[in-house]
Amino acid sequence: MGCREQTGVRRAGQERGDERGVALLTVMIIMLLMVVLAISAITVTGLETRMSGFVSTKEAMSAAAEACEGTAVNIIQQTLYYSEIKSEFLSTATPAGPIPAANSATLYSEISGQPLPPPAAANTIAENYNDNAASAPNLTITSIPGLTVNGDIDRLFKRRKEGAGELKEIVYRITCIASNAAAGTTSTVTSVYSCTVGETCMKQIGAS
Repeated sequence: MGCREQTGVRRAGQERGDERGVALLTVMIIMLLMVVLAISAITVTGLETRMSGFVSTKEAMSAAAEACEGTAVNIIQQTLYYSEIKSEFLSTATPAGPIPAANSATLYSEISGQPLPPPAAANTIAENYNDNAASAPNLTITSIPGLTVNGDIDRLFKRRKEGAGELKEIVYRITCIASNAAAGTTSTVTSVYSCTVGETCMKQIGAS
């Protein structure tokens, strides 16, 4: 009788020990799952934050490139109207303007269709000149923090404006590039505008 009681006690103690072991294992598995879920949540949150920041940066860059395009149109209109590049547009002005002073003569030739200044070959007309926004920009906007914004103006051709007698319209291509060196990203906007001396410049639909 005593032996049976001792055996029963040992079995009951062993069962309780097994139950404690299973409970401990279950708790550890649950904790492991919770840790994995927490790490996953942190990773997803970080990824969403980076994606949100990337989208915001791209939107800011696109807005900067479009602002550059608007500045280029204003420069074209003013230059056609006054037959010169106004001094307030030059980088040597106070406050500094968007046109690098060293490139102003070339830009004037490109807008007006006059022969390019040296070092270009003599009598080289500026239409479709092969400078570009990346290497020799016609305008640079430095007022936007974290971004470098360069623009290029190319005169494509001149034609008579329909129904306007001798009035001519001049067609230009404007290319603006906004760059974020820290992120290693760029945003480019290219549009074609038709401009008339003394009037406005109109963006050509479907030309972007």
